Amino acid sequence: MQHATESRPSGQILISEIDHDRLTCLARALLDRTPEVAEELLSEMDRAVITDTAAMPADVVRMGSTVAVRGEGGDIQCITLVYPGEADIAENRISVLTPMGTALIGAAIGQVVCWSSRDGRELSVTIEAVDTSTSGPQRL
Repeated sequence: MQHATESRPSGQILISEIDHDRLTCLARALLDRTPEVAEELLSEMDRAVITDTAAMPADVVRMGSTVAVRGEGGDIQCITLVYPGEADIAENRISVLTPMGTALIGAAIGQVVCWSSRDGRELSVTIEAVDTSTSGPQRL
Protein backbone atom coordinates (compact mmCIF):
# COMPACT_ATOMS: atom_id res chain seq x y z
CA MET A 1 0.00 0.00 0.00
CA GLN A 2 1.19 3.52 -0.76
CA HIS A 3 1.67 6.08 1.96
CA ALA A 4 2.34 9.73 1.19
CA THR A 5 3.55 11.69 4.15
CA GLU A 6 4.99 15.15 4.07
CA SER A 7 7.02 17.15 6.54
CA ARG A 8 4.49 19.96 6.84
CA PRO A 9 3.32 21.93 9.84
CA SER A 10 -0.03 20.59 11.04
CA GLY A 11 0.07 17.85 8.39
CA GLN A 12 -2.07 19.83 5.98
CA ILE A 13 -1.62 20.62 2.32
CA LEU A 14 -2.89 23.59 0.32
CA ILE A 15 -5.09 22.87 -2.70
CA SER A 16 -7.03 25.18 -5.01
CA GLU A 17 -10.76 24.59 -5.07
CA ILE A 18 -10.58 23.62 -8.76
CA ASP A 19 -7.81 21.04 -8.21
CA HIS A 20 -9.60 19.70 -5.12
CA ASP A 21 -12.86 19.19 -7.02
CA ARG A 22 -11.19 17.57 -10.04
CA LEU A 23 -8.89 15.33 -8.02
CA THR A 24 -11.69 14.21 -5.70
CA CYS A 25 -13.85 13.27 -8.72
CA LEU A 26 -10.89 11.45 -10.32
CA ALA A 27 -10.22 9.46 -7.14
CA ARG A 28 -13.87 8.52 -6.67
CA ALA A 29 -14.04 7.33 -10.28
CA LEU A 30 -11.09 5.00 -9.60
CA LEU A 31 -12.36 3.45 -6.36
CA ASP A 32 -13.57 0.24 -8.02
CA ARG A 33 -10.58 -0.29 -10.34
CA THR A 34 -7.62 0.85 -8.21
CA PRO A 35 -8.83 1.31 -4.65
CA GLU A 36 -5.38 1.81 -3.07
CA VAL A 37 -4.49 4.63 -5.47
CA ALA A 38 -7.93 6.22 -5.12
CA GLU A 39 -7.91 6.00 -1.33
CA GLU A 40 -4.45 7.59 -1.11
CA LEU A 41 -5.54 10.54 -3.24
CA LEU A 42 -8.81 10.90 -1.31
CA SER A 43 -6.81 10.87 1.93
CA GLU A 44 -4.70 13.75 0.61
CA MET A 45 -7.83 15.67 -0.40
CA ASP A 46 -9.39 15.09 3.04
CA ARG A 47 -6.48 16.77 4.81
CA ALA A 48 -6.21 19.64 2.33
CA VAL A 49 -6.86 23.25 3.14
CA ILE A 50 -8.91 24.44 0.16
CA THR A 51 -8.33 27.95 -1.14
CA ASP A 52 -9.53 30.10 -3.99
CA THR A 53 -7.51 29.40 -7.13
CA ALA A 54 -6.49 33.06 -7.46
CA ALA A 55 -5.22 33.06 -3.86
CA MET A 56 -2.91 30.05 -4.24
CA PRO A 57 0.67 30.93 -3.30
CA ALA A 58 3.08 30.65 -6.22
CA ASP A 59 5.38 28.30 -4.30
CA VAL A 60 2.79 25.51 -3.86
CA VAL A 61 2.66 22.50 -6.20
CA ARG A 62 -0.61 22.26 -8.10
CA MET A 63 -1.76 20.43 -11.20
CA GLY A 64 0.34 21.51 -14.18
CA SER A 65 3.20 22.80 -12.02
CA THR A 66 6.77 22.11 -13.08
CA VAL A 67 8.70 21.20 -9.95
CA ALA A 68 12.45 21.01 -9.36
CA VAL A 69 13.09 18.34 -6.74
CA ARG A 70 16.35 17.31 -5.08
CA GLY A 71 16.65 13.60 -4.44
CA GLU A 72 18.35 11.98 -1.47
CA GLY A 73 21.58 11.72 -3.51
CA GLY A 74 21.57 15.46 -4.28
CA ASP A 75 20.52 15.21 -7.93
CA ILE A 76 17.93 17.73 -9.12
CA GLN A 77 15.16 16.61 -11.46
CA CYS A 78 12.43 18.75 -13.03
CA ILE A 79 9.02 17.11 -13.38
CA THR A 80 5.58 18.35 -14.34
CA LEU A 81 2.58 17.13 -12.33
CA VAL A 82 -0.24 16.13 -14.69
CA TYR A 83 -3.48 14.17 -14.95
CA PRO A 84 -3.11 10.50 -15.97
CA GLY A 85 -3.92 10.99 -19.66
CA GLU A 86 -1.13 13.58 -19.99
CA ALA A 87 1.58 11.52 -18.26
CA ASP A 88 4.75 10.78 -20.23
CA ILE A 89 7.78 9.60 -18.28
CA ALA A 90 10.08 10.36 -21.24
CA GLU A 91 9.07 14.03 -20.95
CA ASN A 92 9.14 14.01 -17.12
CA ARG A 93 5.36 14.42 -16.98
CA ILE A 94 4.34 12.54 -13.81
CA SER A 95 0.74 11.50 -13.13
CA VAL A 96 -0.88 12.68 -9.91
CA LEU A 97 -1.94 9.03 -9.49
CA THR A 98 1.64 7.84 -9.00
CA PRO A 99 2.87 7.64 -5.40
CA MET A 100 5.26 10.55 -6.05
CA GLY A 101 2.58 12.61 -7.80
CA THR A 102 0.08 12.14 -4.98
CA ALA A 103 2.73 13.10 -2.43
CA LEU A 104 3.72 16.27 -4.32
CA ILE A 105 0.28 17.84 -4.73
CA GLY A 106 -0.12 20.75 -2.32
CA ALA A 107 3.49 20.76 -1.10
CA ALA A 108 5.58 23.95 -1.07
CA ILE A 109 9.16 24.99 -1.73
CA GLY A 110 11.50 23.79 0.99
CA GLN A 111 9.34 20.87 2.08
CA VAL A 112 10.58 17.30 2.14
CA VAL A 113 8.02 14.98 0.59
CA CYS A 114 8.14 11.25 1.39
CA TRP A 115 6.26 8.29 -0.05
CA SER A 116 6.41 4.53 -0.43
CA SER A 117 7.10 3.33 -3.93
CA ARG A 118 4.92 0.62 -5.41
CA ASP A 119 7.68 -1.89 -4.63
CA GLY A 120 7.75 -0.82 -0.97
CA ARG A 121 10.86 1.41 -0.90
CA GLU A 122 10.71 4.62 1.13
CA LEU A 123 11.63 7.58 -1.08
CA SER A 124 11.84 11.32 -0.53
CA VAL A 125 12.65 14.56 -2.34
CA THR A 126 13.02 18.19 -1.31
CA ILE A 127 11.08 20.73 -3.34
CA GLU A 128 13.61 23.27 -4.64
CA ALA A 129 11.48 25.31 -7.08
CA VAL A 130 7.92 25.47 -8.40
CA ASP A 131 6.82 26.98 -11.71
CA THR A 132 3.05 27.34 -11.89
CA SER A 133 3.28 28.72 -15.44
CA THR A 134 1.30 31.79 -14.43
CA SER A 135 3.60 33.37 -11.91
CA GLY A 136 7.04 32.24 -13.09
CA PRO A 137 9.49 30.13 -11.14
CA GLN A 138 9.58 30.46 -7.39
CA ARG A 139 12.76 29.41 -5.63
CA LEU A 140 13.96 28.83 -2.10
